Order: sequence, then structure tokens, then C-alpha cells
Amino acid sequence: MTTFLPKYFTRKAIILYVLLLIICSGALVQNILPFRWVMFGIVEVFSFFYFSNLLTKRWGAFTPILFKRKLFRTALTIRMLYAVFIFVFYTITTGKPFEFGAADSVGYHEEAIWLIDLLQNNQLPIYLEYIKGNYSDLGYVVYLTAVYSLVGVNIFLVRLIKAVLGALTCVLVYKLCVRNFGENAGRIAGILALLSPNLIYYCGLHVKETEMVFLTVFFLERADLLIRQQKFNTIILTTTIILGLSLFFFRTVLGATAMTSLVIGFLLYSSQSVRITLPRKIAFGVIMIGIGLFLQGSRIEAEITRYWGDRDTNQRASMIARSESPIGNSLAKYGQTAIFAPLILIAPFPTLINIETQQNQMLLNGGYYTRNIYVFFLIIGLLTLWKRRQSRQHMLLLSFLFSYLTVLALSKFALAERFHMPILPVIIILAAFGVTQLDRKHIKFYQPYLALVALIILAWNIFKIAGRSGL
Repeated sequence: MTTFLPKYFTRKAIILYVLLLIICSGALVQNILPFRWVMFGIVEVFSFFYFSNLLTKRWGAFTPILFKRKLFRTALTIRMLYAVFIFVFYTITTGKPFEFGAADSVGYHEEAIWLIDLLQNNQLPIYLEYIKGNYSDLGYVVYLTAVYSLVGVNIFLVRLIKAVLGALTCVLVYKLCVRNFGENAGRIAGILALLSPNLIYYCGLHVKETEMVFLTVFFLERADLLIRQQKFNTIILTTTIILGLSLFFFRTVLGATAMTSLVIGFLLYSSQSVRITLPRKIAFGVIMIGIGLFLQGSRIEAEITRYWGDRDTNQRASMIARSESPIGNSLAKYGQTAIFAPLILIAPFPTLINIETQQNQMLLNGGYYTRNIYVFFLIIGLLTLWKRRQSRQHMLLLSFLFSYLTVLALSKFALAERFHMPILPVIIILAAFGVTQLDRKHIKFYQPYLALVALIILAWNIFKIAGRSGL
């Protein structure tokens, strides 16, 4: 069993990234990626792959307690340093501490300030009328409102809190992976989460992703423990349900996916060490039916029903709108589920050319790329579980992963990186398990996989240029 991420894999990933930069710069020279985004990408890719090899080796001898402390402190340090850096960077480059073309982040910030003012003047009904029962963003606005009420309107402090939550997420990823796949896989997963450019990136933004990912992983960790216990623990059960319901207030379909995965994971879980008795299944079924009845007829149920009913229309209308937009891609109209579904596991793909309206995507190009690569280890992990017939031991993670990916593939956000964030920790966990299963036979598949990824990335960047009359 492999206990670290071998240098063979990380070195080739770094080399391929550099080659892709060179090819895109040479072939699409009129749209060459600006130097500062090249540097961001190189730092993201090099730091992720180099240190994932180094740390999985060096931290292997730590005791579990020492490892968790080291993981949390290092993750916190990295995220706090990044929060400081990007705060200054955005302030200098955009004139305010928000990302390029900031929309949602500024909206959340201003809405929280407005809500504080309404609360101080006993005018909460005005806000309730404003949201019109739309709860999918309410959780984050309420969270910001609470923080601002306690410490004042301090944008930088909110970012530091995000760094703490991001570090805690890494520890939860470690714990969840250890319980499913053992200590070696858990350490690899924790380190991959620690170094993930995407998870670090959102600690520097004023959007809800860091908090939402934290709640998602916390829910999965508690739900997994609940399923694996011999009998119900009231505190764990209550915590799991509260966390699951809280996700509805961050993204409605995420909450629905989480609760559905809990039911599937509980009913289909199978292990030699734990048997879920019929009375326990009945008790759990009664609880979930009660929750379902509670949600029935609510605005949340209406949102889920509307989203599912309009899934095809929404995706098609969105693709057409993007193709007709002055800053959009004229080829976007060809986007559909039949195209998105086969790519959804490794998507989205890095922007390695200059698109003036996509500064944020160019900044995070290395983060996109790292996911494209470590999905290779995820595939190994999934194939291993299938061959050993062990899928039912990890049904919670698998059902959450594939349920959410299915929802994404059917939506207009299939290739939107932000909407992939809730499943990123699960991908990392399964990829870490895949790393522990590596042997010599997998080496022969790695280079063809890299070649396939390279072709897709090149095609993606050509598509982005061609759809904007750049070719």
C-alpha cells in the first residue's frame, strides 16, 4: 500500500502544465495569458504537487494527534497569509477588497449591512418581503449579519474567520477519510485539502463557498459516524440533521442532495463490523419522513420542485443567453447535458489564454488544473471499490458525489467552478484512497490520462477563443 503521493506522478503533472502554457502561448499568441496569471498558475500547480509529495512523506511518522495539530496549524497559516495577500492585491488592482467584477460578494456584504440597519429599526418584515421566501442565500447573509453585529463591518476579519473554517475543513476531511479508508489515506486527503488552491482561494473572497464547504464536510463527517455506529446517538443524530437542514439555506439543491445521500447511505450501508438492524432502519425512516413532512409545502420544497422541473429549459436558455451576450461565447449554444455529463467528473478546465472578462478564472487556472489531474487517483479509487465490491461500505460519500454531479450536469452551472466546490472534499477523499492503491500497473495508464487531459484543455482554450472570434 502506498503511503505517500509518488514524485513520478507529481513531476509529470508539473511538466505537463508548463508544456500547456508554452503551447497555448505559442499557438494562441495574440491571446497570451498575462504574466501575472502565469505566475499565479505556476505557484498554484508547483506548490500543490511538490508539497503533496513532500508532506505526505515527511508527516507520515507523526502520531495521529500530532498530525492533526500540524495539519490545522499549517492550513490556518497558509490561509491567513493568503487572505492578507489577496486582500492587499485586490485593493491595489481593483480599488476595493473584492475580486475582479465582484457581484455576489459585494451583494452579500451590502445586504448584510442593510439587514443590520433594518433590525436596529425593527423593520425585519421589509427584508422578509424582499427575499420573498427565497432561502438559498439566506444562511450566508445571516452569518455575515451576525459577524458584523458582533465585531463591526470588518471585511478583513471575515476573511480571517474563513481561514479558520478552511483549516477546520482540512481536519474534518482527514477524520472522514480515516474512518472510511484508514490512516494513510486520511493523511493524504488532509494534505491534499491543505494544499488545494481552490479551497485556499475562497478564503480570500466574500462569497459563501468556504462556509458552505465547511458545513457540507461537517455534515458528511457526522452522518458517516451516525451510520457506522451500532445504535443511534441522539447528539450525533441531532447534529447531523441540523447540519443537513442548514445546507438548504446556502444552496437548496445541495441540501436536498445531502439529505437524500444520508437516506441512501443509511439504507444501503453494508459492513461486516456494523449491521443496521430493521428497528434502526424503521426509526431512521420515521425521522426522515417527519423531516420530509416538515418541508412539504414549504418554500424550500417549492424551490426544489421548480429547479427539477425547469432543469432542461434553464440549461438551454442559459447556453443561448451566453452565446448571444456581447461578452459571451457564440459557441455556448451547443452546450448541453450530453456534452457536460462525460466531462463532469474532471471539469472545469483552466483558462490558459487571455479573456478580459474572466480575470478570476485566469487567476485560479492552476487550481482548475490540479483537479483535472488528481481525478486520475479518484478513478483508481472508484475502480478499486467496485472490483472489491466495497461500495456499500462508503455509500454516503458515493451517493453524495454522484447525486451532486448529476444535478450539476443537468444544470446551467455544469462547468462553473464555484458550483463544484461542495463535492471537492469528497473528490479529494476518494483520490487519496486511490493514491494508497497505486502500484506499477497504474503507471502505464497515467501518461495516456495526461495526454487526454492535455487534449481537452487545449480544445477548451481553442473553444473559448473561437467563440469570441479570436481565430
